[in-house]
Amino acid sequence: MGISIPVVAVILFLDLFAFVLAVGAEMRRSTGRVVPDEYDERTYCQYDSDASTAYGMGAFGMLLVSQAVVSAVTRCLFFGRGLAAGGRRSCAVASFVLSWLSFVVAEACLLAGSARNAYHTKYLGYYMKRDLSSCAALRKGVFAAAAALVLVSMVASLLFYWSYSKADTGGWVRHQNEGGIGMAEYGPDKGEFGVPKT
Repeated sequence: MGISIPVVAVILFLDLFAFVLAVGAEMRRSTGRVVPDEYDERTYCQYDSDASTAYGMGAFGMLLVSQAVVSAVTRCLFFGRGLAAGGRRSCAVASFVLSWLSFVVAEACLLAGSARNAYHTKYLGYYMKRDLSSCAALRKGVFAAAAALVLVSMVASLLFYWSYSKADTGGWVRHQNEGGIGMAEYGPDKGEFGVPKT
């Protein structure tokens, strides 16, 4: 199997787009401020734009599609033909593990960050029967960590795809002569156990 430039381009596009969306989500995290209610003496939290949640979920989807493309092309490493022994197979396995590990952690950060960013406590003061002093907000760095892991996942996925395509034998595996017995020792002019006929 050779390296396909369209597959590499699709993986790069999806991962870089997910990275840009994750950085955008970090920049547009919603923040809240405590404001007094105009109808009574309570306070509540007023939040700004919720664009960060949409950016985070967009990055989640792009990274998921990218990982699906890599898994489909390489048959998820385990369901395809065997790979030739050597350094490229070891590189393929190591980059496969790193790719999936960074993918899972990045997806968890994106999903948790989007869910936490969407959670607003607008009427918390009403239910708790007290005034609010601060508003709940997503901590800085959750989407930034996800963006960094998206880049790690992209590099690991591309390295996995490259090493997998180099180690793929196409179903043909060269067998070495096991046991040290050569076929030349048997033939029509040889007797039993390779002893020449007299």
